[in-house]
Amino acid sequence: MVDLERVTLRDPSSPLTATYVPTAGMIGTSLSDDGVELLGQRRGLEAYVSSGKSMGIPLLYPWANRLSSNGYGVDGAVVTLTPGTGGVRTEEHGLPIHGTLAGYPDWTVTTRHESRLTAELDFGARPGLLATFPFPHLLTVDVTLADRTLTVRTSVTATTGAHVPLCFGFHPYLQLPEAPRPEWLIEMPAMRSLSVNDSGIPTGETQQRDASAELLGDRALDDGYDNVAPGATFTVSGGGRRIEVHFDEGYPAAQVFAPHSDDVVCFEPMAAPTDTLRRGGYRTVAPGESAVAQFRIVV
Repeated sequence: MVDLERVTLRDPSSPLTATYVPTAGMIGTSLSDDGVELLGQRRGLEAYVSSGKSMGIPLLYPWANRLSSNGYGVDGAVVTLTPGTGGVRTEEHGLPIHGTLAGYPDWTVTTRHESRLTAELDFGARPGLLATFPFPHLLTVDVTLADRTLTVRTSVTATTGAHVPLCFGFHPYLQLPEAPRPEWLIEMPAMRSLSVNDSGIPTGETQQRDASAELLGDRALDDGYDNVAPGATFTVSGGGRRIEVHFDEGYPAAQVFAPHSDDVVCFEPMAAPTDTLRRGGYRTVAPGESAVAQFRIVV
């Protein structure tokens, strides 16, 4: 049984706290403001570890959202993904979704202070991970909490001669307990909307979308975007509270998700749009180099 130790960070200047569980895929399970929980708990941590039912702020790695089939090409070869093996999970259409690290236990904590937590995962030392993503690299997630801001900084360092594709993301489930869902105000930046087919896979058709501010109302959202500018900000506000998600760097794509089934909204930072690992066009980390991506949640 994996020890699901929760590590709680405290903002030195406010009652904001953040809780992470390194041995459950380095997931953020709580962002609490003086006892008011701002992350959707959904089915809870145990369901996330046992079946990948996401909650809180999970890391989607090495790809975010769906792939259009159980395999992808690498330099002329094909990597085959087997659902139920190596962390591969599927959604309602049978497509692989959200990578392979949901609940993954073998993270190494390298920094642990009152307001900072850093953990790393060496893909090159784990054949089981390389079987589904054959690019040796060191993955590091650094989390800090200060000035009412949770900062999540991720670095990918290529450790051999292979270039490492960057297709990962995060899935912050935000909630406003003080306001009814229909009254949440959603603000989004200018970006490009990606049309999708019935399975949620981009078709290649796009449409420019202007910056907007609209009440969520009774709508359900599950929309993909690219051309997200560095520094772009997504916001949900209501009941006297405002939560901002800043895409500081390394996240040119986003998924905006607000289901009818749960009072949450997600502004998901993505290093590449849905299915890019299969169709190509992703950025890579060159051998011996590192790439950094950062987003912040400001309360």
